[in-house]
Amino acid sequence: MFGLIGHLTSLEHAQAVAKELGYPEYADQGLDFWCSAPPQIVDEITVTSITGQKIQGRYVESCFLPEMLATRRIKAATRKILNAMAHAQKSGLKITALGGFSSIIFENFKLEQQFQQIRNIKLEFERFTTGNTHTAYIICRQVEQASQKLGIELSKATVAICGATGDIGSAVCRWLDKCTDVAEMLLIARDGERLLALQEELGRGKILSLEEALPQADIVVWVASMPKGVEIDASKLKQPCLLIDGGYPKNMATKLQHPGVYVLNGGIVEHSLDIEWKIMSIVNMDAPARQLFACFAESMLLEFEKLYTNFSWGRNQITVEKMELIGQMSVKHGFRPLLSFSS
Repeated sequence: MFGLIGHLTSLEHAQAVAKELGYPEYADQGLDFWCSAPPQIVDEITVTSITGQKIQGRYVESCFLPEMLATRRIKAATRKILNAMAHAQKSGLKITALGGFSSIIFENFKLEQQFQQIRNIKLEFERFTTGNTHTAYIICRQVEQASQKLGIELSKATVAICGATGDIGSAVCRWLDKCTDVAEMLLIARDGERLLALQEELGRGKILSLEEALPQADIVVWVASMPKGVEIDASKLKQPCLLIDGGYPKNMATKLQHPGVYVLNGGIVEHSLDIEWKIMSIVNMDAPARQLFACFAESMLLEFEKLYTNFSWGRNQITVEKMELIGQMSVKHGFRPLLSFSS
C-alpha cells in the first residue's frame, strides 16, 4: 500500500477543508491549534493502471500550514512532517511521497541527520520518496510538448529556469541539456556558488538575475518559491511566452493574465482512468478524478512496480537516467503531462 503526505495551502483553506471532511473540531481553530494538531489519514485511495493492475493507498494530512514558516514556527513545521512520516510508517504504508513543502522542509533542515527516532518509531527512510524525479520529468515533457503546441521551436528558444540549483530545477537543467535541442538556458537562483557549480557541470547556461532573464526567455520554468515583494511584469515578457509554474501553491495563472503569456501548471499529471479518492477535489484540481501532483504519482508508480525504495532522495541527486526510468513507468501505467494552459 502506498501513501501520500500532503498539506493545505493556508489556514483559511485548512478550516474550510476540515469542515467539508467532517472535522468540526478543526474547522474554527486558529494557527496555534493547527501547530499542535496530529496527522490524520483522511482518504482511502484506489488507482487502476491501464495495464489493469489495481493498487490501494492512503492520504495522510500532515496539518502543516505555510503560515508556520511565515511566522517562524520552524519547530512546529518540522515536527509536522516527522510526525506524518511516523504515522505513515506505523500505518504500514510501504512507499510514501512527501508532497508540497513536506520534502522541502525535510531536505532544507536536514531532518534525516537530526531525527531518526520519533517517539517509539525508528524512521525507515527507504519507505519515503520526495517524488521530485517524476516531477522534474513531467515538467520537462511539458516544456517539450507545450512549446510545440504554441509553435515555439526549442532549437531556437531561450529557456529561463528560476530555481535552477534546487533539486527539481537542476534536474530540469540536466534534461534540457542532454535530451532536448534547446538553444539557450538562463540560470536563476539565489546561491551564486551553486549556480557556478551547476554551470560548470552543464558546460553551458548564462547566470542572470530574474530581471535580466525574463525579457529574454521564450519559456520560463518556475521551480522556486516566489520571494515576498517580487512581481513579474507580464508586459515585459516575450509573446508568445510559455510560463510553467512548478511551485506550490500555484498562483501564476491569476497573477499573469496577459495576451500572449501562456501559463501551465507545472508538475501536474493526468491519469487515463478515474482515481477513487476525494482529496484532489479539495486541492482544487480542474479534473480531480484524473489530475494530481506528479510527486504523488511517483509513489503510485513505485507501488505498481513494487519498487519499495526512496527513489527520489537527497538534494541534486536526480539523474537523466532516473528521469527516463520513472518516465517509462509513468507512460506504462497511463499518466501523461497536463497540457491545458491559461492565457
